[in-house]
Amino acid sequence: MDQKNLTQKKWEAKVSTRLEQARPEQIWPLFEDFFGLQKYFPGLATCHGIEGANGQPGCIRYCSGFELKPKGNNNEPNSNLRWSKERLLDVDPIGKWLSYEVLDNNMGLKTYKSTIKVLPINGGDDSNGCLIEWSFLADPVEGFSYEDLVNYLDISLQGMAQNMEKAILESL
Repeated sequence: MDQKNLTQKKWEAKVSTRLEQARPEQIWPLFEDFFGLQKYFPGLATCHGIEGANGQPGCIRYCSGFELKPKGNNNEPNSNLRWSKERLLDVDPIGKWLSYEVLDNNMGLKTYKSTIKVLPINGGDDSNGCLIEWSFLADPVEGFSYEDLVNYLDISLQGMAQNMEKAILESL
């Protein structure tokens, strides 16, 4: 691992995506369902509550999924179960944002806090889609570069947003 990555105090970034066909008030409830992330997040096999009431600050969820790695010498795919326990820190249904932190995990995250915002496009006209922003602040992660983590979150957000928009359109 690059020594620069290990000596940085914190990693911080924001990724975003624009949805043209789903309005903030349609997308926000999907994020408010803090225990239902597996419905939309690519590669997430399970997400369920382990403490507290869904969507209430202080509630904790358990998330897990498989990370696929290149095939080994025997041509069998290598996969590792990745998991995390995450606590909802704050939620603002009027402003359509929430923040959470990772409490425990097997992905190498020491500290990780994140905020997700669902914003209107074009100065508040909700009829023109929405913007989803996902920002984070974390300690450097051993085995990852800063760029790897940002790229992972960006790809995950793009897939999640597509799945959310598709679910909204199919429900109409």
